[in-house]
Amino acid sequence: MAKKVEYSVEEKLRAMYDLQLIDSRIDKIKSVRGELPLEVEDLEDEVEGLDFRMNKINEELTEIENVIKEKLNKIEEARGMISKYNDQQKNVRNNRAFESLSKEIEYQELEIQYSEKQINASKSEIEEKKEKLNETSNLRDERKTHLDHKKEELNSIMKETEKEESALIKKSEEFEKKIDDALLVSYKKIRSSVKNGLAIVPVERGASAGSFFVIPPQVQLDIASRKKFITDEYSGRILVDKDLANDEEKKMEKIFSSI
Repeated sequence: MAKKVEYSVEEKLRAMYDLQLIDSRIDKIKSVRGELPLEVEDLEDEVEGLDFRMNKINEELTEIENVIKEKLNKIEEARGMISKYNDQQKNVRNNRAFESLSKEIEYQELEIQYSEKQINASKSEIEEKKEKLNETSNLRDERKTHLDHKKEELNSIMKETEKEESALIKKSEEFEKKIDDALLVSYKKIRSSVKNGLAIVPVERGASAGSFFVIPPQVQLDIASRKKFITDEYSGRILVDKDLANDEEKKMEKIFSSI
């Protein structure tokens, strides 16, 4: 069984700072993409929604056209009945039968008027829906063009950064193995709780990077000794001395340039 490698505090600090440099570089790549992935996703949802709306309007138009066909058939039937009743009136022998047929004719004429009224209303509804369909189609084309542009932009950025990002993620996983699980959990927890994702920072001009709170001289000496882990009492970040940070930045820059 292979003996587990034990790292000194300084080696762990260096490994953590290296990991921070890698993760910060990955963050930078992601920031270049910015909100583009979300924009693309939102636009895809919008285009899909507009497609659904257009399909719905087309279904409604088909239903209305079927109603018109049904009413036209009713009109034809009514005209046929009127013609039939007119012929029958010519052969009736009493006024009661004639009046009865007249009422039937009147009823069929009312049916025709009612159907024509419904057809006209349906035609107006078709015009409104076609106008709405045209507006939706134009908006859909506009959003689709915008989506295609954003996809192109995202694909271009992805193409430029995909190789580097993939290599950096592998490096990040490689450096994570050099760090104790407990430390790694702390590192990730701090990273997720701070806006810029910096969990471990150097001391610059007597304060932790990005902070205006001065670190006491004795604490600065402890940080420089690299014998224990020291965190900034204000931000919770792990602190390293500037010399260690410079060493690791130069080392990692060589690694980054070879990716």
